[in-house]
Amino acid sequence: MAERVEQAGIIALLGAAGAIQFSIAVGQSLIAVAVVCWLALLFLRHEQWTAPRMFWPLAFYGALTLLSAVFSSQPRVSLIDCKQLVLFVLVPLTYRLLDGRRSETMVTFIVSCAAASAAFGIFQYAILHYDNLGQRPQGTLGHYMTYSGLLMLVIGATLARILFGDRERLWPALVLPALIVAVALTFTRSAWVGACVGVALLLSLKDFRLLAVLPVIAAGFFALAPARVTTRFTSMFDLKDPTNRDRVAMLREGRHMIRDYPLFGVGPNMVQVRYAEYRDPDAVQPVNPHLHNVPVQIAAERGLPALAAWLGFVVFLLVELARRFRAADHRALAAAGLAAVTSMLAAGMFEYNFGDSEFLILFLILVTLPFAATKPRQDA
Repeated sequence: MAERVEQAGIIALLGAAGAIQFSIAVGQSLIAVAVVCWLALLFLRHEQWTAPRMFWPLAFYGALTLLSAVFSSQPRVSLIDCKQLVLFVLVPLTYRLLDGRRSETMVTFIVSCAAASAAFGIFQYAILHYDNLGQRPQGTLGHYMTYSGLLMLVIGATLARILFGDRERLWPALVLPALIVAVALTFTRSAWVGACVGVALLLSLKDFRLLAVLPVIAAGFFALAPARVTTRFTSMFDLKDPTNRDRVAMLREGRHMIRDYPLFGVGPNMVQVRYAEYRDPDAVQPVNPHLHNVPVQIAAERGLPALAAWLGFVVFLLVELARRFRAADHRALAAAGLAAVTSMLAAGMFEYNFGDSEFLILFLILVTLPFAATKPRQDA
């Protein structure tokens, strides 16, 4: 009985990691199935609840988020928004179900699903004319930024398998070009930055001299990319670009929110509600749902203590992943985790990706896999 429950939970979690790249509803439903199976296992086998050490700083961040919701000017709105914290259960869930080679299988499945998603995005661009800023490739997801963020994470996991994997490297090598093309065609500059930082990290971990290929890749990009894509790339350095000006204005707005509410912030999901009060004179848009910067958004929404807890989680996670990368086993998984964190941080300077449910699901799974794969036998 317990073996069948465990197998069902593993299949559901694998399915969730794949489905989340196509449908948030299907992905979350499969996560719910996996959680039920996990809880049933704890009961049937009388197991002790376990989680990797990096989970506890994340849990502390979640507790401070709930506290900020209580002190929000609209506690009900903020507390409802806190439902996303439930996704943190993916850390102990993945840790329990995907030990050993199962973690490697998960990466293979994620990459395979991303290949299909990338192919559809390229089809949207080439055939359905999703080839401009008004209509960008977004796969089957609801937003191009979510789509590009997921592709960004998978690019890191794919390259990590190619550079550090001890088996099954041909399929990732075949898929990687499609992933890169798809994310380039989304016109999403934050994902471009994140993917480049993640790739640079992986190349430097393999051999620092490999960084010399980046200028060659950049030259190839400008030579082969459509004019609209290269124009979008150069706009990153244009201070007069409206989106750049708006992001700078949002940083000032966030600073003012933090100044007025340093301990608990304005409350989860309250930045948009109170945006008009803090709108900068140089702002372009009349309202924004968030401040397009992860640290600033967290501090403005949830307060400086919550930001400190989140930064603590990130630093602790990076240290633990680096330790596992230096070990002999499952280096590709640790490298994929390191790429996911650095990509998230780089892209998160221009987009609130940590608040995107689809992105958060795939991110938490990828960074937990190295811990699950190297879990002590007695924890299983």
